[in-house]
Amino acid sequence: MYAIIETGGKQYKVSEGDVITVEKLGVESGEYTFDKVLVVADGENVTIGTPVVSGATVTANVLGEGKAKKVIVYKYKPKKGFHKKRGHRQPFTKLSITKINA
Repeated sequence: MYAIIETGGKQYKVSEGDVITVEKLGVESGEYTFDKVLVVADGENVTIGTPVVSGATVTANVLGEGKAKKVIVYKYKPKKGFHKKRGHRQPFTKLSITKINA
């Protein structure tokens, strides 16, 4: 059984027991419930929402928050002496999917 959920402007295909990283949710610990479930599939039975499946939820356990590896953004214009170096670390929340309610 799997489901496709939407969070942070992205879509994730999840099943029970998966560990995923999503955009920062602002929850440090405990459980989190996703109600934007786009697709639920159980073997041959596939339910596609319009736009979401009514009554379907996905429950996840929050494992923690963190920051991704640093991405360097370097801007340069030749012959002008222009250099700009910036770094960015994207915050994330790590989740463990516990239950898919369809």
